[in-house]
Amino acid sequence: MFKIDVKEKKSCRYDCLSLGEVMLRFDPGNGRIKNAREFQVWEGGGEYNVSRGLRKCFGLSTGVVTAFVDNEIGRLVEDLILQGGVDASLIKWVPYDGIGLTVRNGLNFTERGFGVRGALGVSDRGNTAVSQLKKGDIDWEYIFGQLGSRWFHTGGIFAALSDTTPEVVLEAVQTAKKYGTIVSYDLNYRPSLWQSIGGQARAQAVNKELAQYVDVMIGNEEDFTACLGFEVEGNDAKLKELNLEGYQKMIDEVVKAYPNFKVVATTLRTVRSATVNDWSAICWAGGQIYKAEDYDRLEIFDRVGGGDSFVSGLIYGLMTTGDPAKAVNYGAAHGALAMTTPGDTSMASLKEVENLMKGGGARVQR
Repeated sequence: MFKIDVKEKKSCRYDCLSLGEVMLRFDPGNGRIKNAREFQVWEGGGEYNVSRGLRKCFGLSTGVVTAFVDNEIGRLVEDLILQGGVDASLIKWVPYDGIGLTVRNGLNFTERGFGVRGALGVSDRGNTAVSQLKKGDIDWEYIFGQLGSRWFHTGGIFAALSDTTPEVVLEAVQTAKKYGTIVSYDLNYRPSLWQSIGGQARAQAVNKELAQYVDVMIGNEEDFTACLGFEVEGNDAKLKELNLEGYQKMIDEVVKAYPNFKVVATTLRTVRSATVNDWSAICWAGGQIYKAEDYDRLEIFDRVGGGDSFVSGLIYGLMTTGDPAKAVNYGAAHGALAMTTPGDTSMASLKEVENLMKGGGARVQR
């Protein structure tokens, strides 16, 4: 029988904390990066987006652990974080060197794509303050031992930022487990990030060590293959046609190797075009696979952050209901709604998520 032991709310300052890089996203709207004359800016980052969704959509108390250069760009990103309701008091501020030669804030230029033209992201994140974090820079004993957090979320993007960030993650998850905090981790394999620090071999070494401290592991079959060395037998390679029997066999092997995993989850997406996707999700818990409702031919406005919004909905469902079937549907519905609005982060409300879960449509609300 499935059970996940989340600490009582009254014992912790935070419902969830995230560790990761938060970049300033430059969005050219309906145009393209290379032809843009103006951009709208948003904040975004794979791990941060989860805490932001939990706060803004689901009303939980969340914070982010990250680092910025103390200049006007860093303060802009902080302001955007504060507008999202996420606590920014745990940000580490690094002195500015005047030109960004040794340390800087990350930028991410992202265009949405349309029809046969896929979305495009161009990141400018070298030598960022957060990538230079190393073991001992963050007081995790204070964070988990004194402030307290019921849940902690991080992932493979932050772990791949530099030679030192895996040690920061390891220190964080070890301390989180010491104080009974549930740990979730999104494998989020990005070959380009690992390339300069050891490639896939390093990715597997790092993720296999970190996986020992994870309760809720998120990743599709490609992530599990690249990061942990597991493969789905007989898979079509299209997520919509995922061989569930093969996936179940892989998960059986995964949880045999990592019996600490209480939940394993992934989104299911078939890209019909940049603006029309089939969308769903599944999760494994307590020996069973639970599948969310299908959102076939979902019209996409901005796909970036859909997976992170799935994770925040999944976490909310697990924390509040303890029911993996409900949790995976919270995640799928929230991810679907998040992709109907611009920016990396969700603009959905809990009422909208639950209405969609009940089969609510897109009729005008008056």
